[in-house]
Amino acid sequence: MTDPEEKSPPEFDPNRFAATRRMGPGESGTIQPNGARSERPSPPPLYPEPGPLPERVDEVDLNATRVTPAAWQPTVRQRPPGQVPPPPPAAEAQSESFDFRRGLGCLTRVFVISLFVAVLLGLVAAVVGLLAYASIASTLPAVDDLRGHASQFETTRILDRNGVPLYEILDPNAGRRTYIPLEQISPYVLAATIATEDKEFYNHPGFDLVAIVRALWQNLTSGEIESGASTIPQQLARALLLSPEERFDQSYSRKIREVILAAEINRVYSKNEILELYLNENNYGNLSYGIEAAAETYFSTTADKLTLAQASFLAGLPQSPAIYDIHTNRETTLTRHQDVLVLMYTLSQETGCITVSNSPDPICVGVQEALAASEEIKAYNFPRPDVTMRYPHWVQFVREQLEAQFGAQVLYREGFTVYTSLDSQLQETAQRIVTEQVATLVDKRATNGALVAIRPSTGEILAMVGSADFYNADIDGQVNMATTQTRQPGSSIKPLTYLAAFEKGWTPSTLIWDVPSYFTPSGRPDDPGELYVPNNYDGKFHGPVTVRTALANSYNVPAVKALAFVGVFDDPATDYADGLIGMAQRLGITSFTRNDYGLALTLGGGEVSVLEMTGAFAVIANNGKRIPPVAILKITDFQGTVVYEYQPPAGQQAIRAEHAYLMASILSDNEARAPMFGRNSLLNLPFPAAAKTGTTNDFRDNWTMGFTPDLAVGVWVGNADYTPMQNTTGLSGAAPIWSQFMQAAIPQITGGNPASFTRPPGIVDKVICAISGSEPSKYCPQQRSEMFAVDQPPFPSKDDLWKEEIIDTWTGQRANQACDKYVDERLVLNVTDMFARRWVRREAQGQAWAESIGFESPIFFVPDGECKDGDPRPTLQFLGLRDGDIITQEDLDIKIVAMGDDFKLFRIEFGYGNDPQEWEVLFESNNEIRQTEVVYRWKVDKLKEDRVTLRLRMENNNGGYAEEIVHLEIDIPEPTVTPEPTYTSTPLPTETALPSETPVPPTDTPVPTDTPVPSETPTP
Repeated sequence: MTDPEEKSPPEFDPNRFAATRRMGPGESGTIQPNGARSERPSPPPLYPEPGPLPERVDEVDLNATRVTPAAWQPTVRQRPPGQVPPPPPAAEAQSESFDFRRGLGCLTRVFVISLFVAVLLGLVAAVVGLLAYASIASTLPAVDDLRGHASQFETTRILDRNGVPLYEILDPNAGRRTYIPLEQISPYVLAATIATEDKEFYNHPGFDLVAIVRALWQNLTSGEIESGASTIPQQLARALLLSPEERFDQSYSRKIREVILAAEINRVYSKNEILELYLNENNYGNLSYGIEAAAETYFSTTADKLTLAQASFLAGLPQSPAIYDIHTNRETTLTRHQDVLVLMYTLSQETGCITVSNSPDPICVGVQEALAASEEIKAYNFPRPDVTMRYPHWVQFVREQLEAQFGAQVLYREGFTVYTSLDSQLQETAQRIVTEQVATLVDKRATNGALVAIRPSTGEILAMVGSADFYNADIDGQVNMATTQTRQPGSSIKPLTYLAAFEKGWTPSTLIWDVPSYFTPSGRPDDPGELYVPNNYDGKFHGPVTVRTALANSYNVPAVKALAFVGVFDDPATDYADGLIGMAQRLGITSFTRNDYGLALTLGGGEVSVLEMTGAFAVIANNGKRIPPVAILKITDFQGTVVYEYQPPAGQQAIRAEHAYLMASILSDNEARAPMFGRNSLLNLPFPAAAKTGTTNDFRDNWTMGFTPDLAVGVWVGNADYTPMQNTTGLSGAAPIWSQFMQAAIPQITGGNPASFTRPPGIVDKVICAISGSEPSKYCPQQRSEMFAVDQPPFPSKDDLWKEEIIDTWTGQRANQACDKYVDERLVLNVTDMFARRWVRREAQGQAWAESIGFESPIFFVPDGECKDGDPRPTLQFLGLRDGDIITQEDLDIKIVAMGDDFKLFRIEFGYGNDPQEWEVLFESNNEIRQTEVVYRWKVDKLKEDRVTLRLRMENNNGGYAEEIVHLEIDIPEPTVTPEPTYTSTPLPTETALPSETPVPPTDTPVPTDTPVPSETPTP
């Protein structure tokens, strides 16, 4: 506390500007500290000059607020002796049951007692508060020398992991920093700063109680600190007076200390002094400290000449200069500028223009002024900063993290030495390989590339290449393509889908049918959208494939079926984040934020960053444990005291170690991927390494992701402006960079002794049928070994593709008494996928495949159930023929009835003997015969054998059939020789014979075929 007689510093009084004489044209309105006027011309007035204001009265009546001693003495009126007080006025009529005066007296006593208690509690609270205040205030630093605190700057240095300097953030006293008084700062700067940072700056006592209460409520209701409600004095107190450790402590005790310091600053310093110091200490980015340096750096002018557009732009930068960098993050910075203009417009509307203390005229910002300011900055060509740094994308990435951890203003005055995780030697190698490979792709219209390398066991980022050339504006080189979450990953996302499938029971040997298939876009049966028909990169279908084969060769159709099985979004009924998005989030991918993803997500239909994708693959490399990527290893202050040091955490088990190992096994299986990539592809390294490529539609993005236990590396190739490349895939575009870098980096970081994938104890080997993926049955023609999690073995042999069943041949159901006429014991194909059944029944490729593994045509599938009474039955019959009939006529009229549900065709055929091995077709038609009629006249006198079997076979559209068989004996007697008569015979009319082997001419109707809807084909 100060002495009552000591003169307090003058507080800001807006009225003192009312009598200030207005300057004439060309005359400066800025008063220098020595009383002279600045030589700088005043900015032109924004609004018409108002009329004259009344003169200020300076006299002060020092006794105006004093009271006389009589005011402290009680006043008692004495009644003259003998005078009787007048009677009270007549009372109103009252209820006989209620004494109003007595009740009123009781209420009065209760009120007085309550008031007394409240006052007492208030006094107690005030005493406790004063004691607490005194306790806290006694530990706070003095606020008498803020300038002394502010002037002690140190250079912050950013180094690589081995201490190699990458960048120095210069001491502001030796860099762009010029301290200027408030009078030499444009009023627009004050208005923009106040509207942005502290709109009640001139009214509060250093802190804004309403804002603090509002922030406290937001923090309490959200469960975390979301708002700090810091005024400009609070920001100064925190930046200049608190220790680095306390400065970043998000506790209420620190906030209380900060508020007390702000109140003291507000008491000791005038509003003008506080604002002047604040504007001279702010970091505006690009080595510009203070508003004067910012004006020179960005607009090549001085602080007093800044326009509304320029001032509002600069006022938005100090919150986070690394993020709001117009040269590297233009759109975000322009958005920030618009936010400031909105705040100025809002405050101008609320208060009737913004009053500032260095101008007699308030600053009024209307819609037109704000729009004009926004357009001015958008059109302005900002000069490039004259700054050079090694690995600028990496330095910028680290700066953003430092600002997020320590605050933008503090970072540049603490003299930090920052040791990053970067390995300069690996970074040089990565940058060279990316630049050289992109140069070879010029004819493919590829101009850019990015690379991220992470040590899986610690999360340390060892290399980060953000573009092929940071300084090449033609390729948007300053955009960090390693961190932007705007690129589609193509097929490189497929391993995440299969990991999610492993968690739901699939194994490396699970059978998937790579056949023509279609889906609703979302995978939900009720989705009314146009059907989604995926295709493979090679334009072919590969039939039944196991997960190992499907993923290793990057087949698209199986991946879509895997996602249909897994689901896109999380199932709320599970106790963990499942689905593909849930898996991606567990592995560190944060960019899948839309709610309309469909099955194309597994082919790269979402957007990710190279950094997060590499981090996800690093989890697989680290036996399923996730350690978030880290860029900063240690920070010391200018005295060498360790402020921060990274200690690698144990990691969170994001996926099972067994599943991580199985995935690494598949992605490193060179034989498994040979059908698509060949045995000598760029993915086949001299040491065990897992890899997955990806290419998006129209060749806009090329990816190669891969890892060993020692290193995870992700590579992207493309164009920053999304221009498509020309015939460039992940294998030809990104894989050369990945392959070269891996072969250079692994020997360096391992000393020439790369680690192999460690097999967890929960992995077992099992013999499976190579075709079906189950344990082999007696029919399996080929076997191989496969790895499994011990609790997820392959399907047993009873679930192999080959099964023996007694079936009803018409319906394909398991035969029983309800359908005991057309039955047969068959080897059936154990397939439930409806698209696979259709492929086997209707496609020549499918039929040939089934026959190649032992299935006879017609091919039946494992029954879905048994026949039931009431099921549709066929009507099939020879009329006039019975088994064992002896045919004595040369011509046999064949009469039949043939009809049934889902009828396809009938066929009349015969064979020699009682059990023919070959059949000859006599007649075939796809028209039902519903009435008894002769459909064929068969001349039997020309048959080679006397014993024949006649078969009537009817088929349906589902591959079912029914047969009627009769065995016949042909016994045509020899003709009797008749002697010629001696008389002349009278010729009879010639008999017209029935046509020989002339079928009834039914009209054949072609069987309709399905025509799938075409779709775009993402590439591997």
